[in-house]
Amino acid sequence: MIYPEIDPIAVAVGPLKIHWYGLMYLLGFAGFWWLGRARARRPDSPVRPAQVEDLLFHGAIGVVVGGRLGYQFFYGWQGLLDDPLRVFRVWEGGMSFHGGLLGVLAAMWWYARKHGLGFFQITDFIAPLVPIGLFAGRIGNFINGELWGKVTDLPWGMRLPCLDYPRFCEGLPAGLLYSPPHHPSMLYEALLEGPVLFAILWAYSSRPRPTMAVSGAFLLAYGLFRFAIEFVRLPDAHIGYLAFGWLTEGQLLSLPMVLFGIGLLWLAQRRGGVVDAGLS
Repeated sequence: MIYPEIDPIAVAVGPLKIHWYGLMYLLGFAGFWWLGRARARRPDSPVRPAQVEDLLFHGAIGVVVGGRLGYQFFYGWQGLLDDPLRVFRVWEGGMSFHGGLLGVLAAMWWYARKHGLGFFQITDFIAPLVPIGLFAGRIGNFINGELWGKVTDLPWGMRLPCLDYPRFCEGLPAGLLYSPPHHPSMLYEALLEGPVLFAILWAYSSRPRPTMAVSGAFLLAYGLFRFAIEFVRLPDAHIGYLAFGWLTEGQLLSLPMVLFGIGLLWLAQRRGGVVDAGLS
């Protein structure tokens, strides 16, 4: 298969340019709002439908600020030391899921404190809504032609134009137009982090669970999915593998998620049906 190059700019009106990646964020926020209001109508919900907009506002700030800072700290630390102002140049790209997660957690802690709710009450509420944004973001990665996987002989592997992806054509005979086929790993992530993770969390949270259980299920499932996909996804060129010829930065950052997920599920089962009024 040949990668269907897509113009990353969806709409251009004079100097104003709207990128598909930005539209994917808006799509994720819209899905969060729509399903969040439906979820807030449940009798066990700590959030009322009218509060979902405020919750979304806090979450959106956490995603953008945390995602940007996380990328610079986790994947571009040396560049940040050389040029600290690059953190503000968002038009150059660079967002990290793990940084975005930390940003959202900080925003949810602030929201819970402001409204007198338990931190894990809020994270349990939003966990099944997050996969919508993850799916949209990975589709944005595909449109941008980033986060490719290793070479593969599977029938859905994609050949990339050597003119735009010279890194993938190094060492090949001159004159070749396309690279060997690569795993479209961002689509694997879109599938697992989107519909699959959503189905798991929505079904699991369809009836009341002990506080922390849904949050733990999210961390565990996402961490395992991300860790597995990193085996076929190429690491960032300026970082490479961290150890053993296969350990990536993404796997290293996902391991704590798996461990915390297991820990939260264990604590939730020990505490049974306890629901905190304050910080859990």
